[in-house]
Amino acid sequence: MELIELHERLEKLNSIGIALSGETHIHRLVESILVAATDLVQADAGTLYLIRDQQLHFEIVLNTSLGIAMGGTSGVAISLPSIPLFNEDGSPNLANVVACAVNQNKTISIPDAYATDDEYDFSGTRRFDQSTGYHSKSFLSVPMRNHEGEVIGALQLINATTQLQEIIAFSMSDQHLVESLASQAAIAITNRMLINSLQKLFEGFINLINLAIDDKSPYTSGHCQRVPELTMMLAEAANRTNTGPLANFSLTERDRYELKIAGLLHDCGKITTPVHVVDKATKLQTIADRIELIDIKFEVLLRDLEIAQLRGEIDLAEYEFEREQIFSDRAFLRQANLGGEMMSDTDVERIERIAKRQWQPSEGERQNVLTVDEFENLSIRKGTLTSAERQIINHHIKVTIQMLEALPWPKHLMKVPEYAGGHHERMDGKGYPKGLTRDQMSVQARIMGIADVFEALTARDRPYKEGMKLSVALGILTRMACEQHVDPDLLEVFLREKVWLDYAEQFLEPSQCDVVDIQKLLEKIRCITL
Repeated sequence: MELIELHERLEKLNSIGIALSGETHIHRLVESILVAATDLVQADAGTLYLIRDQQLHFEIVLNTSLGIAMGGTSGVAISLPSIPLFNEDGSPNLANVVACAVNQNKTISIPDAYATDDEYDFSGTRRFDQSTGYHSKSFLSVPMRNHEGEVIGALQLINATTQLQEIIAFSMSDQHLVESLASQAAIAITNRMLINSLQKLFEGFINLINLAIDDKSPYTSGHCQRVPELTMMLAEAANRTNTGPLANFSLTERDRYELKIAGLLHDCGKITTPVHVVDKATKLQTIADRIELIDIKFEVLLRDLEIAQLRGEIDLAEYEFEREQIFSDRAFLRQANLGGEMMSDTDVERIERIAKRQWQPSEGERQNVLTVDEFENLSIRKGTLTSAERQIINHHIKVTIQMLEALPWPKHLMKVPEYAGGHHERMDGKGYPKGLTRDQMSVQARIMGIADVFEALTARDRPYKEGMKLSVALGILTRMACEQHVDPDLLEVFLREKVWLDYAEQFLEPSQCDVVDIQKLLEKIRCITL
């Protein structure tokens, strides 16, 4: 009978070891270890400690008889103070039984804490028993040693019990089983901590790259942080959806982490984008805003006009007309330089006419008031970038994909390049860099596309515009859905689930949060999807 029982316990121990190796959450892991230990030897109570800063910290406390569960996944914080491994004079703490087990790197089994001599200090245990009516009798304190022989913590089990719930001492077979479990547990915890530390290091490098990108320009500061936040907000909203085209979309914890990393890296290629292009606040800006050079040319035009009037070459009426025209043209160019509004054909024709006005430098021949480069920049239809500069900006996504595809991604992060590299694609295949259509894109990449656009529309730190009000930004997004730029199904979730409002409350100024007619926008989107 004892052999059968021992075989069953060994089988259980093997099963526990396999289960522990697959646990990825540290709190669930320590809880599984302690639950397995108490179950394996029929202990009524137990504690798992981990060593930090030369102290034993309570990670989880369980007591079946008293219904106590603290730490682990219980959601109940442990208020008990940690146990120092050393006394104030630097000597090892041998008075506390679990600290002694760790310091001496050996298992300590006590059949009856009330019958033992004064070798260990059980005063705290007795106070606990007195206040709760519990009887802490048999103890088993086992150091947890990892594969390198390093003690990382301890298991302490209390009150081994029979099937009749009688408290007995822990047997030698109990001790061996718990020692074996403690060794497996230590290795599992060490591996999980190592993976967690490598994960933190990996994310630290990502944040370092994003900090470098955002620090290149005050105008894009925060973009690399806000887009991942908004991406995950929309992803969770899509995950909650149980009707319509996205009803089957779901996310596991691994899926979430993969998308989070993709969001953090979605613009990593911008590390190669020249600062003068990213920072181009006006159409004529290079190192400085060249509108001032044009102002000087207009001052020369005004001077020469006044000289011509004083010499009698033109009459007063012609002088006043020309002077007013010069002021008007200069004001028009200053406004055009800002790049805030869409340039019409009439506006471009006026710039072309102004460009042909002649002026006389102090040295040299007469020439057009605008150079070819100045004319090209001031004639930009939208924004502040020329087509060549726009290509430089757009090139960042190609660099992003090249950088990400060059990395040896583990299996659970294999889709990061696809998710991160797809946020400039369009549903109709007219995006870049690959010209993918909606059917060729994952839901995650389409989510990131909406997040990137909405963040850009509402961002307050762009050089060429102020952050848009919510009604304007959502109106533009809806139009983009109608034009097959962004995914209408995801945009419907974005609107219906108030993802935009959650984001606004965290990241936008109160002045941007105006009234939005969501129902009207939803009706427009539903007309597309019907």
